[in-house]
Amino acid sequence: MAKKKVVYECQNCGFQSPRWTGKCPGCNSWDSLLELNQEQIDYLKKSSKVKVSNSKAISITKIKAEDIKRFSSNSKELDLVLGGGIVNGSLTLIGGSPGIGKSTLLLKIAGNLAKDNYDVLYVSGEESASQIKLRGDRLGSNIDTLYLLAEINMGSILDEIESKEYSFIVIDSIQTIYNSEVPSAPGSVTQVRAVTFELMRIAKSKNIPIFIIGHITKDGSIAGPRVLEHMVDTVLYFEGDTNSDLRLLRSFKNRFGSTNEVGIFEMDSSGLRDAKSMSERFFNKESLMPGSALTIIMEGSRPIVIEVQALVTSAYANPKRSSTGFDSNRLNMLLALLEKKLDLPLGTYDIFVNVVGGIKIQETSADLAIIAAILSSFRERELSSKTLFIGEVSLTGEVRDVPNMLQRLKEAKTQGFANAVVPSNPIEKSELKTYIANSVEKIIEWM
Repeated sequence: MAKKKVVYECQNCGFQSPRWTGKCPGCNSWDSLLELNQEQIDYLKKSSKVKVSNSKAISITKIKAEDIKRFSSNSKELDLVLGGGIVNGSLTLIGGSPGIGKSTLLLKIAGNLAKDNYDVLYVSGEESASQIKLRGDRLGSNIDTLYLLAEINMGSILDEIESKEYSFIVIDSIQTIYNSEVPSAPGSVTQVRAVTFELMRIAKSKNIPIFIIGHITKDGSIAGPRVLEHMVDTVLYFEGDTNSDLRLLRSFKNRFGSTNEVGIFEMDSSGLRDAKSMSERFFNKESLMPGSALTIIMEGSRPIVIEVQALVTSAYANPKRSSTGFDSNRLNMLLALLEKKLDLPLGTYDIFVNVVGGIKIQETSADLAIIAAILSSFRERELSSKTLFIGEVSLTGEVRDVPNMLQRLKEAKTQGFANAVVPSNPIEKSELKTYIANSVEKIIEWM
């Protein structure tokens, strides 16, 4: 009897192997190889054949640039992340952990557009239409021009799209949709690839913006083949603790705008809404306890004042180092620097660092504030709630300037701050009173 031919394909990079291995040789991911039978192999070979076209290359100088047309989602935070609004004909992928608010956000956006007389189609492969209607009641999204389709067959979805001229489409989620012509289970590499290609074709040919939701793996990346992220125009990720009402929406790929912007949302009884008062979320405006210091970071083009906290306490055995919202490796570097430059016996203490509000610091401008908080806790001395610490600390103990300093100081002034400890005076005059600290030794003057 002839042996059945099978091939193992990686769900992340598409690498094919004649035998199963625990680790993919192509992308080094574990347990990502999926068995394909002869029928599936034949389909992949058939779909890979492309007809030869008669198109010819032309000079780039003779190509006319197309104007990108956008329309608002009625969410300032989402429009900010997308680069100014939703682009016609774009394909956008949103990922995030379960319960983070992906479906809630897109149903809210669908309702917003329906209120503006857009015909919106919401396709759900995970929930029934009645379940979505219940959530729509809570979000205030039940509008006549919002249409629900509980379907996982791509053929039926295409028939519905062809039957009406929709202006906006949501697919929830890409891993549940299947193409009956593809001999594979929903969520497999071949299915996700085929379904995404069909959605991309629809978005471009009909000039309809399509948002698709993607599941994520244990390591936080979007499940399915990596080609999925390459096929779409925009990739957005939801971040945040499900136990907190704060959500961050980051852009990791955007063909129509910057990837530096971050959207901030709050989860309440009426669903996700744009966060309005950020000043009360990340720092205490009244007073600071020993071990707390204030700084201002940039999230995209938006300056945000945050409070960093440090706890320095005697160690009973091996000293512990822990940080929440701040890079632990950078914390160890700053502690080693303090021991060498200021001769502090921090090696015999447990040290814990926390960033208030659940936000994660992605830049080095908070180094000076981290050091100030550690020294404040070590000496049990309270810092002023009207003073900010802004600066990057190097291995030599030098405090260096950070980008957008003037923009940070202007935001601090609007928040009611009076003083700022910075590496050097800004080129343009600031309304805040600035104090120069170009080395870590200068911080002692504030303790």
